[in-house]
Amino acid sequence: MISYLKGAITYKSPTNIIVETAGVGYEVLISLHTYAQIEPLEQVKILTYHYIKEDQQTLYGFADDSERKLFGQLISVSGVGPSTAQVLLSTLAPDEVRGAILAEDELAFKRVKGVGPKTAKRIILDLKDKIAKDAGDAQIPVLPKDNTIRQEALSALLALGFSRVPVQKTLNQLLKERPSIDSVEQLIKLALQQLS
Repeated sequence: MISYLKGAITYKSPTNIIVETAGVGYEVLISLHTYAQIEPLEQVKILTYHYIKEDQQTLYGFADDSERKLFGQLISVSGVGPSTAQVLLSTLAPDEVRGAILAEDELAFKRVKGVGPKTAKRIILDLKDKIAKDAGDAQIPVLPKDNTIRQEALSALLALGFSRVPVQKTLNQLLKERPSIDSVEQLIKLALQQLS
């Protein structure tokens, strides 16, 4: 099994990179969360999950071990393959996935391409105890269910060219500190002040 790759990034896109190690270029599929962390880098040590099927071998890459562990947990759920797990981790940050599982927020998963109501329920049912046990005393942000203000603000800020991960962190922090925010405009203005 290939546990990680260390070398020069010779190609980079939001969904995959090529890492050259000892003269060999390895294609590694990544999430947007990982892309946001490695985007400015030219050299990288990327943790990998080596997925082997009878007709293919694929490397999935992660900037940190907590995302790799979550990926492994997600693909252990019946009906969730590595492509769906990659899309899930591109749509929601790892902490948001954990938070949605702990809050039993099916809507958060249903917004993800390829995840229907049955799969959303299965992810929550299969992983809730594991995520709670792993979290221990650590704080995992539990997002308010069906927060449309947050979703609209996220879409608007992404359209303005901001990166997903910092935007998500900023929005989560603002909504946690100021639960009284009740309009998309107010949330976007506050987020812009922090992101600029």
